[in-house]
Amino acid sequence: MESILADKVNQLANWFNVFSDPTRLNILNKIIEGVQCNCELGASLSLSPNLISHHISILCDSGFVKAEKDKNDARWIYYSVDKDALNELKTDILDFFDETRIKPCLNSCGPKLKSVKK
Repeated sequence: MESILADKVNQLANWFNVFSDPTRLNILNKIIEGVQCNCELGASLSLSPNLISHHISILCDSGFVKAEKDKNDARWIYYSVDKDALNELKTDILDFFDETRIKPCLNSCGPKLKSVKK
């Protein structure tokens, strides 16, 4: 159980790191609105192609965005959200921040413990 929790914590930390950049969130927002290519993203967000590519690479490496080459012209790449990754993220966030996980203090150390032992 501990290693599963550690894996989920590491995954959440990685995703939070990916999403901590406002430019990446803006790119992701555009992709959530519909499949986008590099030039569409650049035009709608006023970003250079190399900057779009940098952030898209991070989003793809995270597993959250999928890239698909055009079948007729491989120079064109279209980006979409991986719905399975989206659902996993939502589940992991809800599970991690579930208020039922909050437990009362055990008072195993500190001044409260000393006063109880007297």
